[in-house]
Amino acid sequence: MQKLNELLSGGGDGTSDSFFEDGSEGLCSLSPTQRMYGFAASLAAGLLLMFLSMIVFVIPIKFALLFTFGNVLAIGSTAFLMGPEQQINMMFDPVRLYATSIYGGCVLLALICALLIHSKILTVIAILCETCALIWYSLSYIPFARRMVSEIMIRLCDTEL
Repeated sequence: MQKLNELLSGGGDGTSDSFFEDGSEGLCSLSPTQRMYGFAASLAAGLLLMFLSMIVFVIPIKFALLFTFGNVLAIGSTAFLMGPEQQINMMFDPVRLYATSIYGGCVLLALICALLIHSKILTVIAILCETCALIWYSLSYIPFARRMVSEIMIRLCDTEL
């Protein structure tokens, strides 16, 4: 609270502490209980939006909006547990950089197809790509999961008998 007062009053000692540093002392410090509530609320809202998107599946544009925002909320919910800076660092870790970039691109593509282009077919294709990218991104957090899925897909798609 002291840092917030110093920031608003323009005072302070001139140090440039990071906004997310000092876990319990920073501007966005939350108690462990508050972090769990924030995580649960954000995850529940994301899952609710994804569930509601299934109800309006016949209207691809509304489906895309609800599904995409639900995905973003669900992924963003983990920022409450580990903090936004750690979340961003983990997302852009060299192991996950491509998965994060592809997922972000698919989210943007789905929103562009739904909001600007208004093409139902392109919106559905973008949502399918977004879902695949989300699965691949999620697998990057499980040790050896992407390698195992890759090997299974190679074996399943192998035409040699």
